[in-house]
Amino acid sequence: KPFISGAQAAQESCVETFLLAFTAAEAMGGSKVMVTKEKAKPDNPEEMRVSEKHFVFGNPTKGPWPEGLQVCIFANGCFWGSEKGIWRLPGAGIYTTAVGYAGGFTANPTYQQVCDGVTGHTEAVQVVFDPARISLVDILRWFWESHDPTTYMSQGSDAGTQYRSALYYMDEKQRQLFEASKNAYEAALKKAGKGLGNKIETEIQAAADFKQAFYYAEDYHQQYLAKPGARPYCSAQPQEVHLPPFQSWAPEELQERYAPKLDEGFWEKHGPKLHCVIRSPNEPIEWS
Repeated sequence: KPFISGAQAAQESCVETFLLAFTAAEAMGGSKVMVTKEKAKPDNPEEMRVSEKHFVFGNPTKGPWPEGLQVCIFANGCFWGSEKGIWRLPGAGIYTTAVGYAGGFTANPTYQQVCDGVTGHTEAVQVVFDPARISLVDILRWFWESHDPTTYMSQGSDAGTQYRSALYYMDEKQRQLFEASKNAYEAALKKAGKGLGNKIETEIQAAADFKQAFYYAEDYHQQYLAKPGARPYCSAQPQEVHLPPFQSWAPEELQERYAPKLDEGFWEKHGPKLHCVIRSPNEPIEWS
């Protein structure tokens, strides 16, 4: 084995430890029973250290964010593919993305703790975007169409509370859009006879309900699928059912401000399909 520095050795050790944990978790599956706040693991004192720059975009991975940008936090299965699907959306509207843990009780959770189901978190993606270039509704549509939201505490071969589908809203307008789109997509899935379950199981909660809405995951998870030597893995189960037209489900008072910027042609050509993120290049999709 060629000589490597101490820092490189430490990083390799982290990745090897993660892969062993990942293989074990994948083989066994996780618990589908949520831990209670009283039984959750105590807080970890230190924040996770992550790279300052996004591996694909080169933009900052942590705030404060430039004026005018907005944040969306969602979870829809293994966060590797979830993150890549979002950073590839066209139009230069995605400023930065990060993977982490949301919806739980323990501060600064680790990957192993989340997989063990002792913190209450789900694997999540934080998206920082420019609403002048891409609409929240475009991100929301990718969220719904890129997984099967009817599966309870699981996605594909991944099972456990850490793989539950979730949306965490920042304000009342996001809540309205999340709830309305959920109802519309549930009806679309039923009409098409798609989805393993008979209703959408997505958790929709206020980010403010938690002491911190999003905790960064370990650095080796960040933009994982874009990094050399990455394992091409994605458990997402897109149903290839389109979210109904925006005007048919969005509250009337929000339609002008949140109108989608990606047209139907984009979704027909680039809409989520099984394994699409691991078969795609890392660069954002070109579309005009």
